[in-house]
Amino acid sequence: MQINISGHHIELTPAIKNYVNSKLDRLERHHDRITSTNVILSVDKLRQKAEASIHVSGKDFFADCESEDLYAAIDLLTDKLDRQLIKYKEKMRNHHR
Repeated sequence: MQINISGHHIELTPAIKNYVNSKLDRLERHHDRITSTNVILSVDKLRQKAEASIHVSGKDFFADCESEDLYAAIDLLTDKLDRQLIKYKEKMRNHHR
């Protein structure tokens, strides 16, 4: 899985990059055909925002979250993406002929 992390109005430290990578590695447990992931971290006054788009063999998923803490926003983001991947995988399994 290729992960691209960018920041708007925020300096990306190695700690933040490692945290995002460790959280997104959890997504590979549910779906092994994730090809690319784009993560955008931004700050807007007191709100920390995390956005991500994932490309999975023919399907794109998008999620964004806001929180007062950047790490909490990343946690919420990965939870949303995790739920979307599980739902997609169940749909593919149930509709398979």
